[in-house]
Amino acid sequence: MPEPHSAPNPSGGVPRHRRPAPLIFEPREPAPESEHFFDLESVEDPRELLSRSTELALAFRAAADRAMEFQAMAAAQLADPRRFDRLPEAAIADQADWTEDYARKMIEFGRQLLDDPDT
Repeated sequence: MPEPHSAPNPSGGVPRHRRPAPLIFEPREPAPESEHFFDLESVEDPRELLSRSTELALAFRAAADRAMEFQAMAAAQLADPRRFDRLPEAAIADQADWTEDYARKMIEFGRQLLDDPDT
């Protein structure tokens, strides 16, 4: 089977390649799946639902506590006077969406954690 050839250029020169036509519509997005929260909505037994949801609540609480400790340690490191790029408490508060008073408390808590990580 012979190779297809581009249409000859009307001016008799080398054939020009054309750009593809632009899309005149946006591709359809896939249909959103219904939201599932750890498949709890499929649990029919209330005892099982209470047990699984309690486990999740405790796990999220532990994760939030651990994340707060990392926030405090990061704030303490950013406020360390030995750093040449030390940030003032107001800048840390602004970045973390805290009040300055709360930033001071978190910096102090972070310093305690950094001094004794087993606390």
